[in-house]
Amino acid sequence: MTASVAQKAKTATVFIDGEAGTTGLEIRERLAGIDAITVKSIDPDKRKDKAARADMMRGVDLAVLCLPDDAAKEAVALADTLGKDAPKIVDASTAHRVAPGWVYGFAELSPAQADAIRHATRVANPGCYPTGAIALLRPLVDAGLIPADYPITINAVSGYSGGGRSMIEAYEAGNAPSFELYGLGLEHKHVPELQKYTGLTRRPIFVPSVGNYHKGMLVSVPLHLDTLSGNPSLADIEAVLAEYYKSAELVSVVTGSAGKIARLETEALNDTDKLELFVFGKPELKQAVLVARLDNLGKGAAGAAVQNIKLMLGLA
Repeated sequence: MTASVAQKAKTATVFIDGEAGTTGLEIRERLAGIDAITVKSIDPDKRKDKAARADMMRGVDLAVLCLPDDAAKEAVALADTLGKDAPKIVDASTAHRVAPGWVYGFAELSPAQADAIRHATRVANPGCYPTGAIALLRPLVDAGLIPADYPITINAVSGYSGGGRSMIEAYEAGNAPSFELYGLGLEHKHVPELQKYTGLTRRPIFVPSVGNYHKGMLVSVPLHLDTLSGNPSLADIEAVLAEYYKSAELVSVVTGSAGKIARLETEALNDTDKLELFVFGKPELKQAVLVARLDNLGKGAAGAAVQNIKLMLGLA
């Protein structure tokens, strides 16, 4: 790295709009360990002051939006008024994940995705559940093993830290159940990105759940192998996934899982940005269960945001 490039990297500035929330705090903590980035904070008394926020955006290289969807849309509209002075944006909300003009911030989505993020000015951070499901399904749809119109069911469990302030407060106060299903109206806000970025043409069924622990996530997809294109084996599915992610630093396929691992716990990857993929099943039953494991605040939220920030600032 030349002196001029190093000096430029040292001056990269980031504003986290909504830094007091769970994801915002996690992102700030992670960015604090990167010498090439300086985080700028707004006066707490002015965090809802439109002029003060515009001034903050105008003065940084990149803004991270850790806001509810409507507030994120308002923040983007505010940035739009700044013209050439507008910062690059990473939106951690759901608001822009399938919106035109936004790049989806899952760097391992395809061989070209990291480069698309690197050159983007607007990046939508993925949802934690979709990160696991898309990682499992996109390679198999692309390879033709899973037809695009296949009826897919996605089941997932997360720690309560992914559920927003009210859920976190309820669990930490001891006022929440040990385990619960939710989104049973089948209209969870993650479904549009799940369908779009897996490449499925048929709307998947998605059933999320939450357990009484802080963080950690398992996403599972059951499959009847004899209904898939070419009647693939467990080994065929595992081989496609392994080939797809062979150059990925953060995503790994745990090969040989079938018949060797009988139980899988949710918290093994906590405090990391790793994503593990497994293929379970029994050949003679012609059935499989695909599983993704991740930290819902790591690769599922703040870790993904920092990965995107580094790409967009030329630091990765």
